[in-house]
Amino acid sequence: MRAVVLVGGFGTRLRPLTATVPKPMLPVGHVPIIERLIANLGRSGVTEVTLALGFKPEPFVQAFPDGHCAGVIMKYAVEPEPLDTAGAIRFAAEAAGIDDTFVVVNGDVLTDLDVAQLVAFHRAKGAEATIHLIGVPDPSAFGVVALDADGRVERFVEKPAPGTAPSDLINAGTYVLEPSVLARIPSGQKVSIERATFPAIVADGGLFAMATDDYWVDTGRPELYLQANLDLLSGVRRNDHCTPVHPDAAVEPGARLDHAVVGPGATVGADASITRSVLLPGAVVEAGATVTDSVVMGRVGAGAVVHESVLGADGSVAPGEHVSGERRPDPDHT
Repeated sequence: MRAVVLVGGFGTRLRPLTATVPKPMLPVGHVPIIERLIANLGRSGVTEVTLALGFKPEPFVQAFPDGHCAGVIMKYAVEPEPLDTAGAIRFAAEAAGIDDTFVVVNGDVLTDLDVAQLVAFHRAKGAEATIHLIGVPDPSAFGVVALDADGRVERFVEKPAPGTAPSDLINAGTYVLEPSVLARIPSGQKVSIERATFPAIVADGGLFAMATDDYWVDTGRPELYLQANLDLLSGVRRNDHCTPVHPDAAVEPGARLDHAVVGPGATVGADASITRSVLLPGAVVEAGATVTDSVVMGRVGAGAVVHESVLGADGSVAPGEHVSGERRPDPDHT
């Protein structure tokens, strides 16, 4: 089985972290998002993945120089211009020579879904395309999917008003597609699979969906990226776990860590306190500083207090400064 992974976005919602690291290469529990995603595909029988890239593949090539990731063959398809989701899928599938049933995954989704089950469901239904669905407490912020009793998609309802949604099931960003779907997508054009291609397949009765209650998170926003890291410490993941403090991190005596991930090359000073936070590779938290509910790539000065904030590689908090709800450097002015 082959797969296309959509990683062409610019990661704007995760700035300033993505100013220096492509979103799929940001670590979750010391391992890049893309590697955890591909490892899950590999467990489900996927043997080859093509990354649909919107721009340079160099960071991926450097990270996986032998063309393999998590034991899976990895190829690259670099779009000449942004083609949106459907356009990117067609471009990547043609570049990879895909001519059989294949899997598509949004590159910022981490899930414990057994993709082999989704493929089996797809084949049992004789579907042209199949979507993985996940239930959410408040579906009003998402595109909601209405199904018939057989699992056939009847319609999509985009961001329904609270209380009016036909279900609590949303598109979870993993698809199984037949090659015939590619013929529905105009070549070299900007086309959305969610807004254009899927509704066309619905009209022909060929779109099905399977809902599961597997672990699922969209890592595209800082608070959810933070959650994805902390979930590896909580035991809620089926296959993925991590050591809180990487062996190559330096934590001084008296430092207090509570539900925290400290990456390689990060340093934590004496008597500092890190709670429900992630210190990315190379981050520095000086003596006596307090960091809570934050993601830090840069430097926190001695005695500073950082709460619900995001510091990019060039982000810093001065000694003794108190910061809450900030992003540094400000992504709107970089």
